Amino acid sequence: MENSVQSDRLPPLHESELLHAIKNPAFRRIGLMGRAGKRSVIQSLLKVAQTVNEMGLTLIMDVDTTSLPTLDLSEIEKVKIVERSLLGEICDLVIVVGGDGSILHAAEALARYRVPVLGVNRGRLGFLADVKPDEVGLKLRQVLMGDYRLDHRFLLTMEIREGQNIIHEDMALNDIVLHAGKSVHMIDFQLKIDGHDVYRQHSDGLIVATPTGSTAYALSGGGPIIHPSMDAICLVPMHPHTLSSRPIVVSGNSEIIIRIHEDNRTQPMVSADGKQGMPLEQNQRLHIRKHPDKLTLLHPPGFDFYEACRTKLHWNVHAEEFSLDSDDDIIDGE
Repeated sequence: MENSVQSDRLPPLHESELLHAIKNPAFRRIGLMGRAGKRSVIQSLLKVAQTVNEMGLTLIMDVDTTSLPTLDLSEIEKVKIVERSLLGEICDLVIVVGGDGSILHAAEALARYRVPVLGVNRGRLGFLADVKPDEVGLKLRQVLMGDYRLDHRFLLTMEIREGQNIIHEDMALNDIVLHAGKSVHMIDFQLKIDGHDVYRQHSDGLIVATPTGSTAYALSGGGPIIHPSMDAICLVPMHPHTLSSRPIVVSGNSEIIIRIHEDNRTQPMVSADGKQGMPLEQNQRLHIRKHPDKLTLLHPPGFDFYEACRTKLHWNVHAEEFSLDSDDDIIDGE
């Protein structure tokens, strides 16, 4: 699933050495986008823009980002401004500044083009946006020298169908969630997977998550952490009335169909990656399956999924405990 391009590791460089133009960069047309307007995001947007300019590369930003109220591009010498929908088409690499939510927002516009996405983390966790703000210069130079790994994440597509008609469709990188909206009543629904009846359930809803989304809402609901390389979909019941209802992990090629039971007493809603919910009526079906497109994430040197779990989920294990490379470590452990 993962493809990588590696070069010899670069020696540590001083910040002032990072800004020289690279003769044969791996990427030449660099897209830049950010969603939130908070000060830290603005600072990183300007830092990336200045770095790209000083490296002699083409900087391309979308209209939405350049319209952020406090973003002042007066000191950025060269920048091309386009509609966000064009970034994936004309860029070799797109840098997204913000949290994981910003990556989710970018996925819908960029996935169909398979353009690599590099995330600069200005959010809380940063499972998807994994470059620290103070490492932008170093990491960007390493990437441009060809030292990076591509990570292809599959997405989900959802369709609300009424008979043969598609009433609504959407896509998600993290999850598609059936929920009760503002109601305090449980939802009564039936679940099928690949044409097989699975169960009729009373619960607050159901989270259908990709491996990428397994560390998001599904984790809060008691679901398992699934390594991003797995081709699997996880279904996590939300507060089921029956205690024996547990998360299910199925093939990534499965088709999931949800139907609201006629005895249901509330208005179920369906949301993709936390976007505005759509109602699901009793005479409709929710179809969920793998989307034909994928989001291509780009990781600089040093990315480690398990290290990300240890630090971002605060697992009480120190990284040095895993190091048994020397005889002294083995002797000390006897």
